[in-house]
Amino acid sequence: MKYVLQLFPWKWVLRLSIITLLLLGILSFYGLYTDKFYFFKPDNYIFPLLSIIHFTFLYVMWFKIKENDLSDPPMRTLEYSLYVIVLVYLYKFFETVQILISYNEYENHVLPSSFFPIAILIMSLQLLLLVLTLMTFKYRKVVIGQYIFDDMNQHVDSWK
Repeated sequence: MKYVLQLFPWKWVLRLSIITLLLLGILSFYGLYTDKFYFFKPDNYIFPLLSIIHFTFLYVMWFKIKENDLSDPPMRTLEYSLYVIVLVYLYKFFETVQILISYNEYENHVLPSSFFPIAILIMSLQLLLLVLTLMTFKYRKVVIGQYIFDDMNQHVDSWK
């Protein structure tokens, strides 16, 4: 992991995460079997809505590193919610793999010529997002620091 962190600085990880989230947000509306975009299916809006939390975490992380600030309880809450969102990312990855594997079931049907390239692109982006998210968690721990549970109220002024 140390070698991977040296290969990708934290700024690259944040930028690649943003680009990957934007691309997957657009591709979440794409139907692989039909080669069309579906904007009226409510299921297609799950990923873009969840990615708002991811964008917020990336912004908070960038701000904390830029200002040389310590971690705080709101950032911890964001990170913990992102742990749950990573499970959704895993589900979406395995769903794409299942769609890609099901190609043989539909060999008698006409599938678009873009099925394999777009499916592999989406699967690669989803896997990249999972890796980048795990790297972001590691960078938070290394650059910003651990969450201090015993000293939660260190910045709270009780007289205000």
